[in-house]
Amino acid sequence: MESTVVAKEGDNYTKALGNRQVQMIAIGGAIGVGLFLGAGGRLHEAGPSLVLSYALCGIAAYFVMRALGELVMHRPSSGSFVTYAREFIGPWAGFVSGWMYWLNWAMTGIAEITAVAIYVHKWLPDVPQWITALVALGVLMAVNLLSVKLFGELEFWFSVVKVLAIVVFLVTALGLVFTGANIGGTTAGVHNLTDHGGFFPAGVGIALMTLQAVVFAYSAIEVVGIAAGETKDARKVLPKAINGVVWRIGVFYVGSVLLLAMLMPWPFYNGGESPFVTVFSRLGIGGIGDVMNAVVLTAALSSCNSGLYSTGRILRALADEGEAPKFVGKMNSRHVPYGGILFTSVAYVLGVVLNYIVPSKAFDIATAIASLGVVATWATLVFSQMRMRQAALRGELERPSYRMPGAPYTGWATLGFLVLVVVLMGFSDGAEKIAFYSIPAIVVVLALGWRIVSRKRQARTGA
Repeated sequence: MESTVVAKEGDNYTKALGNRQVQMIAIGGAIGVGLFLGAGGRLHEAGPSLVLSYALCGIAAYFVMRALGELVMHRPSSGSFVTYAREFIGPWAGFVSGWMYWLNWAMTGIAEITAVAIYVHKWLPDVPQWITALVALGVLMAVNLLSVKLFGELEFWFSVVKVLAIVVFLVTALGLVFTGANIGGTTAGVHNLTDHGGFFPAGVGIALMTLQAVVFAYSAIEVVGIAAGETKDARKVLPKAINGVVWRIGVFYVGSVLLLAMLMPWPFYNGGESPFVTVFSRLGIGGIGDVMNAVVLTAALSSCNSGLYSTGRILRALADEGEAPKFVGKMNSRHVPYGGILFTSVAYVLGVVLNYIVPSKAFDIATAIASLGVVATWATLVFSQMRMRQAALRGELERPSYRMPGAPYTGWATLGFLVLVVVLMGFSDGAEKIAFYSIPAIVVVLALGWRIVSRKRQARTGA
């Protein structure tokens, strides 16, 4: 039995997550619907050059995770980047990064919880989608409200399913490529990377345009940092989990997309079907549609599960500083921040309702806006690490031995890459452009929110 110890650092969380669960939370964060479902449409748009986009975003994700690791070693906190931003950048940065992260998960959850209903609809066509969505949300909400240990256990098994599916695919795909197998009338092999219009069949510009979608695919890798505040021996467990995320990105994401591009000519993939289903269906393997539907369903449930978990902790960190409604900071007797979890759940319910009246394009818009939250979170982590390093150089604190490699140059390069991703969104013809032009509105709302919070704080202190 894993012992449970109440935190003594004032956050009142329980140290209920063990090494096994944290490792799998890290894996779960690195494998999501962005790969299982989204890679097909992106392959059809950009061709084999999508591999380059995954590799570039993977490098950025590596440095983000190493920055997170250094911050966690400095001080494990369930407030994660909100706490670090407040400490090393300023109170306003904690407020902005926390609400941008919530926006990310609110938008992601709206897409994912409805996606769950769509996947289940394949098996239960007579059941209304809104009922399935609400049932799924109810189950996940109950899991998160009961205990962090139950959340960790559920996420452990979700991740096991996803990892097994990816491993089976990688092994099968390698065998098909090496043997030059016939897949629905086409021959698998390295030649598929260049035979059909070259490596950049749609041009370098289109390849760059996929960066936003790939960044979204990598979202949630930071959840392992939020779990630090409820992890036993965090300084021992977290570095291993973070290092593990890095090689999993290389193997699972870049490796999978590379093999998909070699298995079949890129025009055979499409956005309406998982690329994994496309491959196995063309091989004539029966029942694969149902198997992959179950895997993608698991990925969507896992994403919603992580979203409720992480936003509950982040909202509580904001509420503790008077930067969110008091309700979202409420804890139950099991040391679970139920206020924040319920607050995010309301957004998910509204998303289910909105998808009755808003066209399917709303999903693309939601994920594009969510990407802005991902970029903001990653940038906050990197910049916080840079400021912590500067504080250490001034002798104000002792820098952990687990460090961001190549700092500060790698930090500046990562920030530059993230700015490029946002700028490119403005040149898109799709939902990304809508998200890009929503930035001024988001900035105005956050600025007004911070002004209100600041005034209330001054009134309390009499300043």
